[in-house]
Amino acid sequence: MLVALAVSGGTAVVTAAGTDAWVETRTTVARLLGRDGQREEAVLQRLDRTAADLAQAAAGDAQGELEQLRADESGSWTTRFRDLLQDLPEQERDEAAEELRSLVKHVQQHGPNSGASAGDGGVAVVGGDVTVRATHGSMAAVTVNGGMHMDPPQPGPAQD
Repeated sequence: MLVALAVSGGTAVVTAAGTDAWVETRTTVARLLGRDGQREEAVLQRLDRTAADLAQAAAGDAQGELEQLRADESGSWTTRFRDLLQDLPEQERDEAAEELRSLVKHVQQHGPNSGASAGDGGVAVVGGDVTVRATHGSMAAVTVNGGMHMDPPQPGPAQD
């Protein structure tokens, strides 16, 4: 459950960057991860770097680059949240988890309609277009609640 919440938090940070949800997200994350007060400024700088890197990648419009950066940044923030939640004593962990849940909810309510955010259990809710790919023998799965349009892949060479 803590891992799923950490994933939701990491996704929320990336989803909120550059949106109306960013100011509150930035403040909440800095308070959460900079719990001792001394690290808060370092967390704020890291958040600003994340937002700037995502904005630069979005402006560059390189196919796949933004998606890869979003995945990398989400993973990085997920790790920070997971470490925080695992390292805190139980009462503080419960308080931090509730604060993180509130942050995720805030981003879901105030973030972009086309962004993705993972809820409890790591399930991503997406409003907009989604591309799902499985390469090099991997698998991909999607549950669709609503309309769907598929562009079937072109046949390629046979694979063993």
